Amino acid sequence: MKPVSELRAVNQPIRKKDYKALVTGQPVYTQDLAPADCLVVKLLRSPHASALVEDIDVSRAELVPGIACVLTWRDVPQIRFTQAGQSYPEGSPYDRYILDRRVRYVGDPVAIVAGETQEAVERALKLIKVTYQVLEPVLDFRTALDNPNVVHPEEDWKILYEQGSEVKRNLICHEESADGDVEAVLADCDVVVDETYHTVSNNQTMMETFRAFSYLDTYGRLNIVPSTQIAFHVRRIVSTALGIPKSKVRVIKPRIGGGFGAKQTVEAEIYPAIVTWRTGNPAMIVYSREEATTCGCPRHEMEIRVRIGADRDGHIRGISMYTLSNGGAYGEHSTTTVGLSGHKAISLYGKLEAYAFRADVVYTNLQPAGAYRGFGATQGIHAVESAVDELAHRLNMDPARIREQNLVREGQIMPSYFGERNTSCTLDQCLARVKEMIGWEEKYPRRVLPNGHIRGVGLAMAMQGSAISGIDVGGATLKVGDEGMVNLLIGAADMGTGCDTTLAQVAAECLEIPVDQVVTAQVDTDTSPYDSGSYASSTAFLTGGAVYKCAQTLIEKIRAEAARQRGWPVEETEYHDGLVEHLPSGEKVSLAEVAYASECGGVPIIATENHTCPNSPPPFMAGAAEIDLDPETGKVTLVEYDAVVDCGTPLNPNLARVQTEGGIVQGIGMALTETVRYNPDGSLIERNFLQYKIPTRQDICPIHVEFAPSYEPQGPFGAKSIGEVVIDTPCPAIANALENACGVRIREMPITAEKVWRELNRR
Repeated sequence: MKPVSELRAVNQPIRKKDYKALVTGQPVYTQDLAPADCLVVKLLRSPHASALVEDIDVSRAELVPGIACVLTWRDVPQIRFTQAGQSYPEGSPYDRYILDRRVRYVGDPVAIVAGETQEAVERALKLIKVTYQVLEPVLDFRTALDNPNVVHPEEDWKILYEQGSEVKRNLICHEESADGDVEAVLADCDVVVDETYHTVSNNQTMMETFRAFSYLDTYGRLNIVPSTQIAFHVRRIVSTALGIPKSKVRVIKPRIGGGFGAKQTVEAEIYPAIVTWRTGNPAMIVYSREEATTCGCPRHEMEIRVRIGADRDGHIRGISMYTLSNGGAYGEHSTTTVGLSGHKAISLYGKLEAYAFRADVVYTNLQPAGAYRGFGATQGIHAVESAVDELAHRLNMDPARIREQNLVREGQIMPSYFGERNTSCTLDQCLARVKEMIGWEEKYPRRVLPNGHIRGVGLAMAMQGSAISGIDVGGATLKVGDEGMVNLLIGAADMGTGCDTTLAQVAAECLEIPVDQVVTAQVDTDTSPYDSGSYASSTAFLTGGAVYKCAQTLIEKIRAEAARQRGWPVEETEYHDGLVEHLPSGEKVSLAEVAYASECGGVPIIATENHTCPNSPPPFMAGAAEIDLDPETGKVTLVEYDAVVDCGTPLNPNLARVQTEGGIVQGIGMALTETVRYNPDGSLIERNFLQYKIPTRQDICPIHVEFAPSYEPQGPFGAKSIGEVVIDTPCPAIANALENACGVRIREMPITAEKVWRELNRR
């Protein structure tokens, strides 16, 4: 690969290819593209957290003018499936029906109603009469294990491979890993911190809620157009749930109005699909904001006990973690998120003599959890990075200094990260630079202002991964057309990250042509190469790797076709700058000329490659926060947030920067304002944006982002991922800043004024 200094398309701040359509409000999203005659689909949802449907009478609802169908559990296939969009065989349990007689949380679907107008459907919903046998729910995840009330008593529950599941104990999965004797190491440490940290559930709050429409095409195939991150997984999951062949299902992904992991779950697609399959009519479902908030797939609530030990000089010798995770009513993503809470937090520290990690995920009768940016690592990093600060205080050390002594470095083997070698890392540079940006030496630990407010600074480190090693697949097809235009077909979903642009930059760099000459197509499971989808920080690294490989194959085909047309020996040719040169004669032929001649000669110039990787090189980040505390009220205001990221070579620095800023804002919301609470009956309290407080522009302090590039040899032009690591530092950095300001440690997110005030007054 070229050195970074010679790159012309990659590592350049090129505008997103679709920026004009987005800023001018062009019809690019799912609902914009739906046929005008789509049936309106809505769901009747359970008002109970746990109940059996004894009887359901839909006769009056079916009489409402304009109603096309009313479906209950009697009318749909009874096939267990999972909504988790993961590579097959999915790690998540097959624990759902499309509609079930047993409802397991407030909001669980009981009936599907489809009609010509929204008014008709809403009237029909009110006329359905359901008789429930209300059961005792399991609402506290701390008491779920071995609770006498079993969330999933059914006999056809299954999981595709062993993960320590004991469903009759409400145990979705159990995990253990270790290296060395951590108990002996901790017993020999001079100082040991033993604390428990609690992160509540959080909603992804993407601007575009869950939605999809479906129709039958000329050949009687079911076409689904959803707002999704995982087009190919949607096809498999819908075909499984409906009991029809995948060959009968086509999925087309339009522009996505945000996902952040929520749309890695097939939350809405099945409902219009079953309506279309039953009636033959196009159908569309659009979740209201309340539905997306109360019946979506938010972050897993986790309680994490951390024991961390060190010598008096600050050498961190051992870390032990136990994570208890709340899967909610169904197990989507439960088995895969929980491991990240340990493996991606413990691995930040490279001098450990031993570690141990254990985890349990349990069922409860609450909203099922799912994927959210950070995917379990966010919760674990908050716990470990908070515990490291508490350890530093007990050792009377600067928290930055203890990290500088112990952080993982390039070349080290990471036993807690599946034994991988750290092949690229500038975490030390990230930490050093973020200290300068925040003014650590001048501001640590606190300053008291003339008005009595207290300023404090705190910092934290994070690492994530680059795709799921050895499992997920990126795919790319490149095709040369008229005038040398190159079509790029991918299966990865651009959900606002700009991958349609950054992947075109990779192709353009390889082919040495302008980025505008590369046209990126939207995902279509009929025409796009297979790709696992946009999740697990995979797109830049994994699909980018596929694009790179594909471009090399295409160049060889371009050379071969040019040689065939001109009668040159192919070994005497060279490709550069969009030209094929015959080296002995110096004669050159352009890509456009080769393309025109190939069309006349009937020889297509097209290449397809996929890419997987046995490793998952982690990106790294250091973040620092300055807070202002009003000790009279307990109110914490963020004054400044600084961050430095190692994502290898940024494919597009501008897009990488805005991704980082967006992730930081989400992390700030998680740290200070966002919470999910339930009433005693299991219904959600925070049901809309008036109650669920996400930060707005007026709430956010100045955010400064810089990069400390490394070079990852396994990534395209040295790139690693950036999508998830950017959300991981605000929670611990802000919690650490608060303790530095006033000595108060809040171990349960979010940090509210009430919690701080009570703790200040208790002391």
